[in-house]
Amino acid sequence: MNKEDYLKEIAEIKTIMNRSSRFISLSGLSGILAGIYAIIGAITAQLILTNYKNSSSSYSLLPISYLEYTLIVIALLVLLLSILSAYILSAKKAKKSGEKLWDATSKRLILNFSIPLFTGGAFCIVLYQNNLIGLIAPCTLIFYGLACLNASKYTLGDIRYLGLATIIIGLVSTQFIGYGLYFWAFGFGVMHIVYGAVLYNKYDKNIH
Repeated sequence: MNKEDYLKEIAEIKTIMNRSSRFISLSGLSGILAGIYAIIGAITAQLILTNYKNSSSSYSLLPISYLEYTLIVIALLVLLLSILSAYILSAKKAKKSGEKLWDATSKRLILNFSIPLFTGGAFCIVLYQNNLIGLIAPCTLIFYGLACLNASKYTLGDIRYLGLATIIIGLVSTQFIGYGLYFWAFGFGVMHIVYGAVLYNKYDKNIH
């Protein structure tokens, strides 16, 4: 066995090991779409807030609880669309790659991603109950980043950089209370688009 064959065999072994221990069917396009959904959601929320503050708008006559529930619905819609896109596109990628979408590795990925995410969600509810609304956007960014970091060992390692970026953005946004929506749009929107584009060019582009 010459050196070239030896290196090729090592690369193949490494690929097999990665496939057995990491979920590698994450779609870059789903990241891009998630970012687009987040930006659209942020713009919609900003328009609603602007109309609410405008005394001549019919929104200003509605109770504050209606505004809050509307914003929550927008956030949930963004989340739902992102999850659906991730599932559909990752399933498509897994099929093309001959991989299983739902196996022990993907289960570990979801579990490790969900724990910080749901913890953050519960903490956001506590913030809401205590009328600390301004900290909710930073909180979602920070805990989402922690979820990405926690899940990175079970999927493509690039996700840890998205996690670190959103954590930093979340921490910075704690110093600019009242501008959380802009940081939210940047963290969940722009950073997801950048991350998705990198992922697509690095892993998805050559899959046919």
